[in-house]
Amino acid sequence: MRFLHWKKRCHLLEAENAELKARLKETEAKNQELMEKLAAATKSSRNSSKPPSSDIVKPPLPKRPGGKRRKIGGQPGHPKQERPAFSPEQVDHIRHYKLKGCPRNPDHRLKLDPDQKKIIQQIELVEKPFVVTEHVAQGYWCGDCQCHHFAEFPPEVSAGGLCGARLTSLVSYLKGKLHGSYSGIKDFFGDVLGVKVSRGYLVKLCQKAARAFTPPYAQLMQLVPQQKRINADETGHKENGKKLWTWCFCAKTFIVFKIASSRGSEVLMDILGQEFSGSLGADFWGAYRKYARQCNVQIQFCLAHLIREVKFLCDYPEPTVQRYGKAFLAELKGLFKVLHRRHELSAANYVLALREAEAKIYDAALEPILKPHRYPKGKVHRLIDNLATRFSLHGEGYFRFIANPDIQPTNNSVEQALRFVVMDRHMTQGTRSERGREFCERLWTIMATCALQKRSAYHWMHQAISAYFKGNPIPSLLLDSS
Repeated sequence: MRFLHWKKRCHLLEAENAELKARLKETEAKNQELMEKLAAATKSSRNSSKPPSSDIVKPPLPKRPGGKRRKIGGQPGHPKQERPAFSPEQVDHIRHYKLKGCPRNPDHRLKLDPDQKKIIQQIELVEKPFVVTEHVAQGYWCGDCQCHHFAEFPPEVSAGGLCGARLTSLVSYLKGKLHGSYSGIKDFFGDVLGVKVSRGYLVKLCQKAARAFTPPYAQLMQLVPQQKRINADETGHKENGKKLWTWCFCAKTFIVFKIASSRGSEVLMDILGQEFSGSLGADFWGAYRKYARQCNVQIQFCLAHLIREVKFLCDYPEPTVQRYGKAFLAELKGLFKVLHRRHELSAANYVLALREAEAKIYDAALEPILKPHRYPKGKVHRLIDNLATRFSLHGEGYFRFIANPDIQPTNNSVEQALRFVVMDRHMTQGTRSERGREFCERLWTIMATCALQKRSAYHWMHQAISAYFKGNPIPSLLLDSS
């Protein structure tokens, strides 16, 4: 009887143990789910690829030493920024103001001192900021042909129509640089310029500009695969509710945009081609890895992206993940300290210091593989395992810049170029047709390339549109097109 009692008791304990194990497993799963949600909620532009605009509530800025806040405006030690005065050739009118007597005592005698002057150069819009030219083509009656013949207009007059090259360039500039809507530009024409135009006519002006910009844009697209170094990135694009992608390719002297229906490697294959022999700077998105693998392309992964991923590990609520992330981040900071000392070190010592920093980063990244005793057996967190596996397979892709000084360690240049496009997407809500898409590609390419070359996009657009209206060759976007 006692044996049966203990047997029954054992069965009850086994059942209770099984129930507790199930509950423990369920609790661990819920705990893991809550940690994942907490970690996702802490994602920001600091520790992920989320844009800064997604940081709705930003933490307060750290206090300066001594608890004093920095004053608004220019800081001590910074050179004063002053706009250079207009040259005498740029001044249209000069007005002189003279004293009739001493402002303190009328009985005092004043003597003119030609070397003492106070000058204020003031800019003002003219009341009518445009000229209207009426072009008249005289008609003639031909008795033999029994019809009228008319004199021919100059090509630039026929092609321009109502708006000349400068005004067409202004519309393109307002549409591109200032992210203006057609309704807003229409109101600007009516309220400021005093000219009534329709939105449909403004669309036609932009299409004229797009045709003028096509040859220079095509030239840059042909040059992209020939570059020794290209940085690439992509962002979303809207078109009538359809999801498209804006690709950006940043070379040393120019930047090109292409709107495509895919975010995959086929876009890279189409633009860069299979024979691309330069280095490709990019983030760790699978399309770049697939293209590099298929075409045997040397790829430099962005270290800035890696730092944000590691910072996310530092904020993760699980202690083992935090410890791994902080050790990894410390070695990455050591690498960037070396990068900032580039001009202090000789070329050989600089490369040596980078190689030492690289070795330390490898040790930190591959710790679960090199030192498995620090982690419970079978308990390595997936975030740690993902980064360790990535470095074991693709780690060399983060350090190609060491052997080639022309390669950038980050993808910041192309990300900065894309910010303009992201702002345009938020403000204009994308495009509505293929023609609008082509106009945006060309306009963004002009804006970004001229900004990179530190020259006026408006002046280049005026030159291109003037040449297009006259039927002349359109200038290249390259600074040296010879």
